Amino acid sequence: MGIRSNIANTVKRVLGFGRKATPLGSLKRAYQGALVSRLTSDWMSSQLSADAEIRNSLRKLRDRSRELVRNNPYARQAKRTTQINIVGTGMKFQSLVLQQRGGKRDQRINNIIEEAWSEWTQADSCDCAGKYSFHEFEWLAAGALCESGEAIFRVVKQQFGDSKVPLALQLIESDLLDEEYDGKTLTKGNEWRNGVEVDEWGRPQRYAILKKHPGDAYYLDYANKQSLHIFINASEIIHLFMPERPGQNRGVPWFHSVMNDMHQLQGYEEAAVIRARAGASIMGFIQNDQGELIGDDVQNAQRIQNFEPGTFRYLMPNESVNVPDIDYPSQQYEMFVKNKIRRFATGIGCSFETISKDFSETNYSSSRLSLLEDRQHWSFCQKYMIKNFHLRVFKMWLELAVLTGELDFPDYSANSMRYCKPRWTPPAQHYVDPLKEIKAYREAEQAGYMTKSQVIAQTNGGDYDDIVSEIAREQDVAEGLGVTLDKDLDLEVEIGQTQAPQPETPEPTRAKKTRKKKTD
Repeated sequence: MGIRSNIANTVKRVLGFGRKATPLGSLKRAYQGALVSRLTSDWMSSQLSADAEIRNSLRKLRDRSRELVRNNPYARQAKRTTQINIVGTGMKFQSLVLQQRGGKRDQRINNIIEEAWSEWTQADSCDCAGKYSFHEFEWLAAGALCESGEAIFRVVKQQFGDSKVPLALQLIESDLLDEEYDGKTLTKGNEWRNGVEVDEWGRPQRYAILKKHPGDAYYLDYANKQSLHIFINASEIIHLFMPERPGQNRGVPWFHSVMNDMHQLQGYEEAAVIRARAGASIMGFIQNDQGELIGDDVQNAQRIQNFEPGTFRYLMPNESVNVPDIDYPSQQYEMFVKNKIRRFATGIGCSFETISKDFSETNYSSSRLSLLEDRQHWSFCQKYMIKNFHLRVFKMWLELAVLTGELDFPDYSANSMRYCKPRWTPPAQHYVDPLKEIKAYREAEQAGYMTKSQVIAQTNGGDYDDIVSEIAREQDVAEGLGVTLDKDLDLEVEIGQTQAPQPETPEPTRAKKTRKKKTD
């Protein structure tokens, strides 16, 4: 009985029963990803929060990301394609205020708002420094999201230039938001997290902004760091970044997961070019039996050697040369480079063709599939920009424009939501095959799956009302000059076919049934 009891207790402990149960994880972990072995001993991991990891790495990530954009063509193209696909030639603004009765658009009020907004978005009015227009702010913000991980704007409620609206924006580089600041807080429950003071719920309260750029050559006053900051309330800061973890208060460059790949690729390409040049430059060697080295390239009894095409090199007495067979670049060069570029494109959410500009291995189906997946990513980024940047700025501008009398809306205080109806249309996406795309949109619209407004917005970023009005104007001009447009001819043909009398079809004659007589 004793032996059986010991065996039973041992089995229970292994299976996890009893007070002194031995967990199965001590024998073999349930997840292979958590296994610690000889092959995973160099796998570094941490339990730090998002802000803790960012604080230790943000400055170095930002500096390396900018170095890649300056010197690496693929990183430069990644930033450029981010700006083109998110902002492009600019997000078109349109006011959609409706009439109080009837539900139709109030075109008079919409025109007033659109004209006033267009005037304010000029560089002289919307920028504190008078350098950038609102579209250029969009462009710089999209590039900063990719390169630096975040874009920061300060809202200054003051008139600049010829604007009557007391509102302007100041673009602040992310280096000025001091992630190392850890001073006094407004209340006891607040804390500083990477330059942002947050309350107990994690809501931003203030931002610690450096007065001068830490990398500025004229920035020499490091004695009293406390006097180097200005503290701006969160209501006056627009902080744009794509969070990757809950509780994150700072953004990181989009290149962070593929920086090492681009650095290694840059060194590999440089070594490959040098090796190829060396292989193409050496022509031959000359054996010199004399003990003394002579020539213009001899200094201090040593000959200076440079690889140049079409040259012969002298050797020391009694020396011989073993010339290596430098056949480079090899076939593996192109494969290695493509693999690194694919990794880089995947890390930032783009297709290989977009980053490399190499479309040699694509067809219509693969190109369309790649573009559709990219557009989902860019669409999310566009909606984020519109919601957190455009809409917030417009609400402040509209309220201040009414208060200063720039917009005369007497019932605004009682019905402010009626006038705050903006819409920004992102730039249109280009076609892979225009004929197929247009036919597909036409069939979808005729089947009722899409409206004409949706088709127009997706194809050229325009507005249905504007296009119809422009078509009507063109038709009036053409009729006044006695010109018939192609689309008018097509419309007449289509109307003529629908109104043409249909030929009468004779009624089908019924065959007479005959009964056979039964015979006896």
